[in-house]
Amino acid sequence: MEVFFKILLIIFSLGLIGVVLLQKGKSAGLSGAITGGAEHLFGKQKARGLDLFLQRVTVGLAVGFFLLALAVAYFME
Repeated sequence: MEVFFKILLIIFSLGLIGVVLLQKGKSAGLSGAITGGAEHLFGKQKARGLDLFLQRVTVGLAVGFFLLALAVAYFME
């Protein structure tokens, strides 16, 4: 049981790292300044939907990671 939780914890941690790296930062830098005019002109609906989806997946993975870490700590005794 302990090995199963540890493997799940590793999967959740890698997934969490991947999802966080996929998210766009708040300061997009020079690329955000260049594409900012096009987003303002044509709208940013697709990007907003993707950001919301990634945010929800991040929260779900973070909660799962936290609960799995507690479970692994509990079964280590």
